[in-house]
Amino acid sequence: MIWFNKSLTPAHFADMGKGNLGEHLGMEFTEIGPDYIKGTMPVDHRTKQPYGLLHGGASVALAETLGSVGAAMVVDHTEYICVGQEINANHLRSVRSGIVTGTAKPIHIGSSSQVWEIKIHDERDHLVCISRLTVAVLKRKDR
Repeated sequence: MIWFNKSLTPAHFADMGKGNLGEHLGMEFTEIGPDYIKGTMPVDHRTKQPYGLLHGGASVALAETLGSVGAAMVVDHTEYICVGQEINANHLRSVRSGIVTGTAKPIHIGSSSQVWEIKIHDERDHLVCISRLTVAVLKRKDR
């Protein structure tokens, strides 16, 4: 298990998304595995582009949210913070409605950086987007 808190559950994230982009877009954390974190986002008026398709930026927002939270949960958050440095995304399939599910897994967990791969699937389990997020692990300065 990679998590700093070995008893981590989706309930630990209940308040994390309040009042920010994740809440506005309807994101929810749904599952924590030994080396992955999952979350969902609706494909609706908040997350579609003008052609009625899931907006690529919404997919990237879900990917960065899952990867960033995953990165933060690997370190002692009383001592370190994780901040995004770079994200890329390949949009492979369009989605018009329903819910998409993202799964974030680490590719590299280092002492100063982490790299996470996030795969987003539609309700038929088709791969919609694949993303890679690099985060910096920084010593907290407010301590």
